[in-house]
Amino acid sequence: QVQLVESGGGLVQAGDSLRLSCAASGRAFSTSSMGWFRQAPGRERNLVAAISWSGDSTYYPDSVKGRFTISRDNARNAVYLQMASLKSEDTAVYYCAAARTGSIVRYTTSYYDWGQGTQVTVSS
Repeated sequence: QVQLVESGGGLVQAGDSLRLSCAASGRAFSTSSMGWFRQAPGRERNLVAAISWSGDSTYYPDSVKGRFTISRDNARNAVYLQMASLKSEDTAVYYCAAARTGSIVRYTTSYYDWGQGTQVTVSS
């Protein structure tokens, strides 16, 4: 099991950048692939970035490709989401999640451990 705590959310303007951090604890972190999800009010939770256990592989949906970058530091038990060129439609609660596999997974149901979320609001 992995315990996760997100930080770094806030209110920014369109076009700004923001970096989210996820602090992890638990022995399984370094062998788990990780994902960042977001959920806007009234909408389902969607994956915005995923990274394999080693950091060698990443995945982004088209909606954020080229603007978001996921990275991890296994020595620090942390995962990051660097967001650039933010848009109003990026406004959501962002969640960090851990899967019980080292390979990238794209489905929400494949992630078993979740943080509490951090709010990102982008004003236009």
